[in-house]
Amino acid sequence: MNQLRRATCGELTSADEGSAALLKGWVNTTRDHGGLIFIDLRDRFGLTQVVVDPRSAPAAAEVAASLRSEDVIAAQGLVRRRPAGTENRKLATGEIEIAAESIDVLNRSKTPPFPIHDDSDVDEGLRLRYRYLDLRRPHLQRSIALRHRAVKAVRDYLDSRGFLEIETPMLIKQTPEGARDFLVPSRLHAGAFYALPQSPQLFKQLLMVGGFHRYFQIARCFRDEDTRADRQPEFTQIDLEMTFPTQEDVIEIMEGMLAHMFEAALGAKVATPFPRLSHAEALRRFGSDKPDLRFAMELHDVGPAFTGTEFKIFADALSRGNAILALAETGGASRSRRDMDALAALATTFGAKGLAWISLAPDGPKSSLPKSALTPQLVDSLKAQTKAQEGDAIYLLADERSLAQAIAGKLRLHIADERGMRDPKQFAFCWVLDFPLFERDEESQGLQPAHHPFTAPAPGSEALSGDPLQLRAQHYDVVLNGMELGSGSIRIHDPALQRKIFTLLGYSDDDVERKFGFLLEAFEYGAPPHGGIALGVDRIILLMAGGESIREVIAFPKNQRFQDLMINAPTPVEPAALKELHVRTDIPPPRT
Repeated sequence: MNQLRRATCGELTSADEGSAALLKGWVNTTRDHGGLIFIDLRDRFGLTQVVVDPRSAPAAAEVAASLRSEDVIAAQGLVRRRPAGTENRKLATGEIEIAAESIDVLNRSKTPPFPIHDDSDVDEGLRLRYRYLDLRRPHLQRSIALRHRAVKAVRDYLDSRGFLEIETPMLIKQTPEGARDFLVPSRLHAGAFYALPQSPQLFKQLLMVGGFHRYFQIARCFRDEDTRADRQPEFTQIDLEMTFPTQEDVIEIMEGMLAHMFEAALGAKVATPFPRLSHAEALRRFGSDKPDLRFAMELHDVGPAFTGTEFKIFADALSRGNAILALAETGGASRSRRDMDALAALATTFGAKGLAWISLAPDGPKSSLPKSALTPQLVDSLKAQTKAQEGDAIYLLADERSLAQAIAGKLRLHIADERGMRDPKQFAFCWVLDFPLFERDEESQGLQPAHHPFTAPAPGSEALSGDPLQLRAQHYDVVLNGMELGSGSIRIHDPALQRKIFTLLGYSDDDVERKFGFLLEAFEYGAPPHGGIALGVDRIILLMAGGESIREVIAFPKNQRFQDLMINAPTPVEPAALKELHVRTDIPPPRT
């Protein structure tokens, strides 16, 4: 036999014809075709067809006849071309096959609880219970490999721009960052707790004080949030910080990094610079500060068109200073009355008090508005503002402006989904800028930071005078296809200004000293101006892969209730371990 070549199941081609090869992997499928046994052998690199002929390799045939899917084997034989007409153009190895001379079983497999060889629909709970099997399936293999390529591209790009990858601690001090911390009891310090980081925010700022100029980290972060459909209690960020940056510097670095990342990992060209919108403009035009720019369908303020209207609901809305917003749907006149009613019912689930509509049908406008209110002048005005044409529909919402914008924004996305306007293979980036510095907490009505308390006010607002809710921040979000990828800001580096922000947020001097004293002390030793951003890796890979859940791009995710069904976590802890940690619980352990 020729010199033996150890190969993966995805690399052999017709150029290897006549060579001897050894392949190891999982049995994908087997087929017995009139004496010849065909085995599709799989590893993460691909799939190769192995053919066993009982006449020339009786021992190998005997083994092959006993194989089942997911058995682990080693197959050795000659590489040969497949007979003409039997090639598989969908496979990189589709022109060749291995004529097996020997097959060794390395391990047997029980019957898997679901099919491995394809991406057929399987209950997610079952998949998470057997995640080690789920990870063998083709789409997860592709997603995890894509994640590797994307993160490698990030590291390469940031290294080329002078960033150092520096690890920050995982056991830190509890500090308020908007969500609850995961707490870790200390055995050596009775009654004291570490917290797992929600982000490396304070440490990366301290690295800038330490003079490292440009830092980044592929950072693991933890947030003890209430369970949500597409959140995880632990997640990964591309975290970076720079000294002496302007907002433009951070944006330029990020656009270059994302363009490099998408091209290197996906082969996708990303156009730069990204479009930019102010926070107010994004809400006004798209009803969201995370606008999806893959399609138009913008919101329009049509309140002036209803001045003097006989439609009491809209007249009352205008008298209260509320907004009337319009949204035009291309082709919407094809909807039936039942369809319109269903859309109106959906709007109420978004918080709307109602949804009015005008259908620009070929035989004249039809509407849920009273006939007396549907004047030709009104229709012409609405058509002019929304650029709607015959065959389209116009939807109308009246409410307090921010609520009307939010409802219209959700309706916009719903209609786009119905119309197939959100192509997952199209990547529409944008920046949202000029965020508020503060916002009202809905429960306490007190001030809270719109981002976090370390965000610098916009130039000229450092005095923090006037209405705090009117102050702007040096804060910026990068958005892709309607999903926020990351948030960043220029930070406060002046200890006096940072103390003033804490005071406005209601922190006492004792609170500030206890929680942030180390940071303010560091700022008194020549802290440079600095700023940065953090981007969610899971979200980026999700959009790259065109998936529907971040659990599809994480190797070992938790379920929607933040449980790991594979290892059965979280679980109760033995009383002796709790005692050693100086922890007592009033909840009895579950019965075993």
